[in-house]
Amino acid sequence: MRLTIAKKIAATITAVVMLSIGTMAWITSQNLKRGFISYLGEIEQQDLRKLSRLLAETYQRDGNFDRFYHDRENLQELLDQLHPLPPDNSKASDTPVASGEESISPASVRQRRRATPPDLMGFTQRLSLVDARGTTIIGPKEAADALDGSRQNIVVGQQVVGSLRLAPLQNISNTSGLDFVRIQIQQTIWLAAGLILMALILSIYLARHLLRPLGSLHKVAKRIAKGQFQARAVVLNQDELGELSKDINSMARSLQENEVQRRQMLADISHELRTPLTVILGEVEALIDGVRKSSPEAMASLHAEVIHLNKLVDDVRQLTLADAGDLRYEFARIDIIALVRAVIQRYTLRLQKAQLTMQIDFPAEPAFVRADAGRITQVISNLLENSIRYTDSPGTLRCTITTSRNFVDITMEDSAPGVPPHAHALLFDRLYRVDLARSRAHGGSGLGLSICKALLSAHDGEISAMPSSLGGLAMVIRLPLIK
Repeated sequence: MRLTIAKKIAATITAVVMLSIGTMAWITSQNLKRGFISYLGEIEQQDLRKLSRLLAETYQRDGNFDRFYHDRENLQELLDQLHPLPPDNSKASDTPVASGEESISPASVRQRRRATPPDLMGFTQRLSLVDARGTTIIGPKEAADALDGSRQNIVVGQQVVGSLRLAPLQNISNTSGLDFVRIQIQQTIWLAAGLILMALILSIYLARHLLRPLGSLHKVAKRIAKGQFQARAVVLNQDELGELSKDINSMARSLQENEVQRRQMLADISHELRTPLTVILGEVEALIDGVRKSSPEAMASLHAEVIHLNKLVDDVRQLTLADAGDLRYEFARIDIIALVRAVIQRYTLRLQKAQLTMQIDFPAEPAFVRADAGRITQVISNLLENSIRYTDSPGTLRCTITTSRNFVDITMEDSAPGVPPHAHALLFDRLYRVDLARSRAHGGSGLGLSICKALLSAHDGEISAMPSSLGGLAMVIRLPLIK
């Protein structure tokens, strides 16, 4: 039988309750037995004190305990006085009674003996009478020598003339006492059984109630596993299972968005690859058919298309490696200000040919970051390439570096044309282009900014786009500083 979580929870709760209540019932029954025996022991102590006073009176009258030597009948007469019967209003005896003496006939004694309740607790059998020399007059010697028994001295005047010793009550031997304890234990057991049954019912209900959302989560997970990313779990509770439902829904949304992006990217890449391949195919067919003669210009056109195709394939490969976490980085402590300055210097001639003026605003003090110099150079170069490619001539570029306590910000700005405000967040999407100003005619693959974002994420950095005060676009790179 397969044990579900609901069954495990119900079984666990029931087992804990059974153990707790069973232990409580056992302890309660044991305490009841001990308490009842202790209660009986206190009653016997009271009887023992009364009997010692009666024996003291007997000793004071007789001067010894000789009448009790191995004669339990005489002791029984005293024991009968501990619990006197109510007065008998029956016909008095015809036997003459001396003045000042109580009339006790053998018949009345036998009647009193029959009316006296039996010794249910074995008080008489456990009782021993010991004289002042320590000699056991009556009763079992082992009871007299018991260390854990009760002892009551018999005192006449200021002198101890003997003692009563009572062996401890080990168990309940009479029927009434046993019935009382048995009834109490039975009631405790029935109460424990009822509580366990109630706990079982409540645990089953509680387990089903708590795990009810798992049914919805199970169905949603199976649908997601089959590629149905539009599946959503119903959030029934606000507890941990409710949070899990929300997380699964968030995961499903992310998978759905990624699937849409994947399909769109495949379609865009196919379209991007088709364009240079179509041009190359047309050029080659024209050369084969003799429509176009082989010339340096024709070879240069084919070479440019191949370079564009190779660049696109390389960008796709880099982005795929970045997503998979397979790009290798050689992190080191570098001065980011010196690195950016060196990259800009390499673009001096290209900026002059494009009739673009470069403005820089760098701090005098170095700013150190933990980064891969080659990858950061790739990011800065990509941004400069975009500015040179898309900024109208004559124009202006500006690079500003500012530092705070924990971060360094690198801002790359250019002049017109700008980007519509709604497109700023979309610039980092793969193969996204802004019409006109960021057209395919300029030769971009549409993957450069996506690669920059992936590279900076590996450096615990970020990049964002915003309008530039120069009229174009501003790209802001933020990297964490190190000491």
